[in-house]
Amino acid sequence: MRHLDDLRELEALYGQPGAPALRKVADRLTPLYRKWIMSSKLCVLSTIGPGGTDGSPRGDDGPVVMELDAHRLAMPDWRGNNRLDSLRNIVADGRLSCLFLVPGSNNVVRVNGRGFVTDDADLRARFDKGGRQPATVIVIEIAEIYTQCARALMRAGAWAGVDESTSLPSVGEILAEMTSGEEGGAPYDDAWGARAAKTMW
Repeated sequence: MRHLDDLRELEALYGQPGAPALRKVADRLTPLYRKWIMSSKLCVLSTIGPGGTDGSPRGDDGPVVMELDAHRLAMPDWRGNNRLDSLRNIVADGRLSCLFLVPGSNNVVRVNGRGFVTDDADLRARFDKGGRQPATVIVIEIAEIYTQCARALMRAGAWAGVDESTSLPSVGEILAEMTSGEEGGAPYDDAWGARAAKTMW
């Protein structure tokens, strides 16, 4: 299979980007980009580090990030699996991107920039939920913000209201497969909901 490794050859296969695709880019939170991002409870955080790339879903019961100022966002690192893949990458290489999604909208807003991880007590306290705080917060320094083309979500019918998950394997089944039955299975799946409810924040 031929590898395309010449940028000019690659670009020759596509047309030039339209003017709106270039003119919609901002280097800070404008009023309308702020409104969009503050409506998003779910984003995908992408990072890069010595071990490769990582993509991690991030969600909250309100805005998934907090605005610090027009050039910076703060994302709490709520309870997860403690692999710390994204955080390790950010500590090693601050480059990151976030894709902000809002159910019902086929548009996605992307933020590219750099980040750092902090355990600053005052910042962590701003995310307090019933006495629980994130162990750390990711501070995102915005380089550019722009909307993604809506065609991907339109093609996928992302918000069509159809549940296509019924035939998917469960996490317990996957864990059992990966451990030759030593862990996981139905007991893992049955206990997961209650366990998650107690450790959400």
